[in-house]
This record gives sequence, C-alpha cells and structure tokens, in this order.
Amino acid sequence: METIKVAIAEDDFRVALIHEKFLKKIPDVEVAGRALNAEQTFALLQSQEIDLLLLDIYMPDRLGTEILSSVRRDFPQVDVVMITAATDKAFLDMAIRYGVQNYLIKPVTMERFTEMIHQYIETRVLFQTQEEINQEFVDRLFGKLHQVSPPAHSELPKGIDEITLQKVLAVLKKSNGGLSAEMVGQRMGASRTTARRYLEYLISIERCKAEVEYGIVGRPERKYYGL
Repeated sequence: METIKVAIAEDDFRVALIHEKFLKKIPDVEVAGRALNAEQTFALLQSQEIDLLLLDIYMPDRLGTEILSSVRRDFPQVDVVMITAATDKAFLDMAIRYGVQNYLIKPVTMERFTEMIHQYIETRVLFQTQEEINQEFVDRLFGKLHQVSPPAHSELPKGIDEITLQKVLAVLKKSNGGLSAEMVGQRMGASRTTARRYLEYLISIERCKAEVEYGIVGRPERKYYGL
C-alpha cells in the first residue's frame, strides 16, 4: 500500500507534537510536516504532495474554515480532517459543506485519533481497489455500513484486521496471474505466514481461490487468485 503523507496545521506546538506521535505509531503513514499558522500551511502544501491535512480552526492569522476554503480551491486533491476545540455548530456546518473527511473535538484520545486515521485509510483503499460502482459500494464509501468487508462477514475473526485485508485484496487485484503466499507477503510488506493467513481467510469468504501448480522441478506450490 502507498504511504499516506499527513500534514498537521495546529498553532499549539504541544498538541501538534502529540498528534505527530500518534501518527508515527500507525503503519503506512508519514508526517510530512507541521504548520503553526495559515502561511506555513500553504507553504507546506505547495512544497510537497500532501494526502491529508489535519486542520485546527483557531489559527493565529486566519480561521481554519477560511484556510479550508482556500485549500479546496487551490489544493483540491488534499483531504482534510478538522481537529479543534471549537464547538460552534456553524464551524461544523461549514466543514461539512467543504467536504471534510472527519471532524474531531479536542481533546482527542489516541484511540479515537487512530480510529479516524484507519477509517480514512480504509476509505482510500476501498475507492482505489473498486472498479465498478454500485449502491453497496456507495453505502460503504459514505459509512452507512460499519464494516468495509462483505455484510455476511461483518465481524472479522481474531488475527484478521481490515486494513491488512484490503492490502491483500489490492495485491491480488493488481496481479495478472496466481501468486504464492510468499509473493503476496513481499508485495505488501508482510511475512509469508501472515499473507497466507489472510489468503486462506479470503478463500473462506469466497473472495479468492487457490490452485496447486507445479514448478520446473516438479515441486507443488499453492497459488492464489482474486475473485
């Protein structure tokens, strides 16, 4: 999976450091930088390709909602999550109208923060790996279903997490042929054992199939194909 580059726009450097520590604990996430005001925020967005901006509302030079408006106009490819102490309903209304990915009220616990980032990653993976659009896909994308996985298997078994599962599905989808568990593991940055556990789970929910193939020396090898 691609690395998600996240920028933090927060005037309180202590809060920014806390959120940066949270981000560094999450796999496939890179902290692109921190900004203490609107000027630094735009400079950061201009200097790098940012995927996600964590934006406060009470910034020293401009309100976060004003920054959000400019980001939508000048950097439409950047997703935004508002993280603020502001509880004024008008701010929430503006944030929703400008299409923010989420809105968190400070103080934010590590658990809630991590959940928000995971939800964001799951949505990106879902959108990138889906070719055909139907109502079920749209419902999942807009959060009407609590799980990204098929409804019949909404509760994942122990040892299976949604983000890794989506990575395995993405690897299978990009492959033109069968892949061994070792090959899948290499492409997603995991061990062969981990990859095989997820592949076998996907077989159990009919999202992939396995066939035994024989190499040049006649050694049988289990190859997996996405469905």
